[in-house]
Amino acid sequence: MPTNNKQNDGYKQIRSKHLFFKIAELSPAYFALVMATGIVSIAAHLYNYILFAKALFYINSIAYLIICILFIFRFIYFKKEFLSDFMDDRKNMGFLSFVAANCILGGQFILIANNYHVAAFFLIIGLSSWIVLTYSLFLILIEKRNKPSIKAINGTWLLLVVATQAVSILLAQLEEFLPFSHNEVLFFSLILFLCGCLFYIILITLIIYRLIFFELHAEDLSPPFWISMGADAITVLAGSTLILNADKWELLIEILPFLKGFTLLFWAIGTWWIPLMVMLGIWRHFIKKVPLKYNSAYWGMVFPLGMYTVCTFQLSQAVGVPFLMAISSVFVFFAIGVWSIVFIYLIYSLIFSVMLKKKL
Repeated sequence: MPTNNKQNDGYKQIRSKHLFFKIAELSPAYFALVMATGIVSIAAHLYNYILFAKALFYINSIAYLIICILFIFRFIYFKKEFLSDFMDDRKNMGFLSFVAANCILGGQFILIANNYHVAAFFLIIGLSSWIVLTYSLFLILIEKRNKPSIKAINGTWLLLVVATQAVSILLAQLEEFLPFSHNEVLFFSLILFLCGCLFYIILITLIIYRLIFFELHAEDLSPPFWISMGADAITVLAGSTLILNADKWELLIEILPFLKGFTLLFWAIGTWWIPLMVMLGIWRHFIKKVPLKYNSAYWGMVFPLGMYTVCTFQLSQAVGVPFLMAISSVFVFFAIGVWSIVFIYLIYSLIFSVMLKKKL
């Protein structure tokens, strides 16, 4: 027994010193980096910061490939940890970030690279993974003997909404390119939009219930709670995209008042969330003294800022309210600024980790 303990301790020391073993700890929601970078790139593109938008587009394409490779390695060499995360109620919804990442990167290829073929490829991956992941995750939750407690619910659960609406948006963006009629593509996009709306209403009710009626420690209030606003914002973007495409299908014209009202409702809720999230962040870091250090979860805070910028821009055009553009034009700087800070922290943490391992 002592020999086995020594061997285990030695193995743990090797794991802690070798960067390769960090792949075992990779967060299922790490594709939030691609989501955040993609939407900030699109926001910059809408405001004609072309060079910055293109730079982020190239960074995002490389980041997507690297994270895909890391996840493949994780599945091959650390399958136990991978499957454990897939069964973990607190983490498994993070895998849906892969769906949203594909769709947002597809949107970048349309808007920045004008490449509809590659965007259609990402749509296929995004839609396929959405079908597999959503039904797999629901089956896991339904069939589990030990049901998740309300405390298991966090911001990553709202990635269900983000993934659903991301597929809806990319479908609408590609409706002229896909080998189906406008009616069929826009109908499917509409159905996904409505599903995403209902998912949001259900999940946000549970999240608010948890925040108000259960004890919450500062450490529990992680950046992914910002997705409460981000999931709302992408719902607004999906609704605005359908409104802007309404003239292509008679049914959308008929339900246009409903779409406009529902989309405005979600924008109002998303706007309400922002001051609360800021105040809770101040409470977490400045009152409860939770240290600010790089964590992949912070991409879950960058994404909502970029998405709110883009959705407000599109909503202004969709419902004909030009003064909303002033809000979007301010938030684009917040989105770019916060993205830059988190990205710098990412590079710094990578360099620091490499240097520390060399010293050890």
